[in-house]
Amino acid sequence: MSKNVIRKKDSLEYHEYPNPGKIEVIPTKKTKTQRDLSLAYSPGVADPCLEIAERKEDVYKYTAKGNLVGVVSNGTAVLGLGDIGPEASKPVMEGKGVLFKIFAGIDVFDIELDAKDPKKFIEACKTLEPTFGGINLEDIKAPDCFEIEQTLKKEMNIPVMHDDQHGTAIISGAALLNAAEIIGKDLKDLKVVVSGAGASAVSCINIFFELGVQRKNAIVCDSRGVIRKDREGLTGNKLDLATDVDVHNLEEALVGADVFLGLSKGNVMTAEMLNSMAENPIVFALANPTPEIDYDLAMSTRDDVMMATGRSDHPNQVNNVLGFPYIFRGALDVRATEINEEMKLACVRAIAALAKEPVPEAVTQAYNVDRLIFGRDYFIPKPLDTRLLTTVAPAVAQAAMDSGVAQATIDDMEAYKEELIQRMGTGNDIMRRLGVKAKNACKRVVFAEADNPHVLRAARIAMDEGIIEPILLGRRSRIKAMIEALELDELMNAEILNPRSDDSKEKREEYGQKFYAKRQRMGTTLYESHDLMSKRSYFASMMVEQGDADAMIAGIHRNYISSLAPSLRVIGTVDDKPVATMYMVLTNKGPLFFADTTMIENPTKQEIVEITEAVTKRVKEFFKLEPRVALLSYSNFGASKKGDDASKMRQAREILKERNPNLVVDGDIQADFALNPEKTKTNFPFSELAEKAANVLIFPNLSSANIALKMLEEVSDSTVVGPIVMGMKKPAHVLEMGANVQQILDMITIANLDAQTQDENE
Repeated sequence: MSKNVIRKKDSLEYHEYPNPGKIEVIPTKKTKTQRDLSLAYSPGVADPCLEIAERKEDVYKYTAKGNLVGVVSNGTAVLGLGDIGPEASKPVMEGKGVLFKIFAGIDVFDIELDAKDPKKFIEACKTLEPTFGGINLEDIKAPDCFEIEQTLKKEMNIPVMHDDQHGTAIISGAALLNAAEIIGKDLKDLKVVVSGAGASAVSCINIFFELGVQRKNAIVCDSRGVIRKDREGLTGNKLDLATDVDVHNLEEALVGADVFLGLSKGNVMTAEMLNSMAENPIVFALANPTPEIDYDLAMSTRDDVMMATGRSDHPNQVNNVLGFPYIFRGALDVRATEINEEMKLACVRAIAALAKEPVPEAVTQAYNVDRLIFGRDYFIPKPLDTRLLTTVAPAVAQAAMDSGVAQATIDDMEAYKEELIQRMGTGNDIMRRLGVKAKNACKRVVFAEADNPHVLRAARIAMDEGIIEPILLGRRSRIKAMIEALELDELMNAEILNPRSDDSKEKREEYGQKFYAKRQRMGTTLYESHDLMSKRSYFASMMVEQGDADAMIAGIHRNYISSLAPSLRVIGTVDDKPVATMYMVLTNKGPLFFADTTMIENPTKQEIVEITEAVTKRVKEFFKLEPRVALLSYSNFGASKKGDDASKMRQAREILKERNPNLVVDGDIQADFALNPEKTKTNFPFSELAEKAANVLIFPNLSSANIALKMLEEVSDSTVVGPIVMGMKKPAHVLEMGANVQQILDMITIANLDAQTQDENE
């Protein structure tokens, strides 16, 4: 990937951004000293200003314009809320910016204009061209959105797209191509009925026409019924879409129809209407949150229906996020002057083609299914399929070049795809993917320290998302008061248990007896067993052990080892081996896994082997990543005396290679070489880490692991997830002391997935 070039001119240095067609646009110069600041601003910044003044296109070379999109709205058609104004639309625009960033690495400024007059909106938007590489129009009412987009496309020299129109159309077009292929129907023969005549509906039917649907076979309905040529007062798009077929309402139009496209409102289509359609009907019921016909009703009415909705809880979700991030990514990377029909159709075909490819296990895991095979239940790719980036963006970029609207070229498309992967890393989607999988199975999670505001907030969020049924331990009056004070009313109906109360006496005695039976030959008395069950960590551990909860979370108030001790005594470890912990660190270069960070103070070479095997198993099976292991030390490959930590790591590698010949593992090795393959290849070309950096870092002792992790957590913007316990018989997790809400949510997700794995293994 190209790097920033530091040039000198008149003794002043300044940044040059990568060549057109490249995507890395993040400056790397430091700004610590006065000299650094003089380069970042005055007087050093004058040089690129003069260069751009001489040659306007150099703005892409010296600034971040080429990776910047404006999401612009006037708030006149926000979601299903209507005209709520520009201020009220801002949360939606900010959310759209987040999707651009996480799916395609595109930076966004959201701009909400107080301009309902299309002409004022157009003039305001045109003034933004020097700032942005592209404009995403959002939530603008029809018919204004048509005039605004068409005018801006003509008068601006950067890509402009109204996603509400074209996003849904592109995904629907891909779905139509594949659905028709599966049932063996030709697009030119399809009779299509559309419910809705807004911006999305108009764009959808127009892209259907471009794909091969015949205009004479299309009937469009609005709130007044079929749009017929004999209706008075028709203008614009409605006039273009009017029919002279002798039908007057949706019910009549659907008789014998092959395709129903719904972009209107919920429950306008009945089972009787569905039964009147042709064999193997294609039904895209895209109203949200309530489709035009309920999915379960449709599937129970006809077993030959090809169904798609706008909802994530049913197969074949028509979701705009499958398109717009990658369309703009491809358009920006070749500096396209517009997003034309060729680029949109390239996107349609790329998405359709991807659905026919074998689906990676990481995707099936995210959606908690054994497999996804092209057919009735899977003819649109899933939104969390990371292959969309390297499939759609290159197709769009190529179409821009082929159609003559690209101002830069990509000569090596395979190298470009690799750049995209490197730019996004592999860490960006991991927690999203795991979060989706967690939603597929709600688990009972007991919180040993529920009288903490962070724990309660995280439990409420996880409950709202369908990840858990929370069980809260503590004094009922205190927890209820906190729930009320924090306005977490949804938790009022959650199960609240106080292990010390009379209400829990029977369960406390049952657990005490069970614990005594397990520990009586280990020095634990009957009295102690019953007494321990009044402590929340022991009570929670026994709930998991006895199946009264699926997983537990504790530890926000105490140190890690003290918090985990009850679970170790109650639940125990696999094969009675010591447990170890790891952290996942999500960096801009991908995830790193640190171990052991919490438990084993000075592991032997055999324990290093067992820790490594536990981590690599977890990385491979749980996170669906291929582990590349560095056994870290202060030296490289034997440059140390015998008998110290470095020697221990070398010996551990020998054992690991003997037991796991295909495992990529090397050491002893210093951290910089482990993470920098170019440096390793230059100095140690024989190393297994010379081609690709390590993603699993095994430390020689607890001190070095914990210090490295805590320093990285404080001085970088990386996301840290953990500690993740490895080796417990049942899911029991301990938080970092003082964990925040997001850290607790991450651990709830891990606990849920551990419980799912437990179910699968039983």
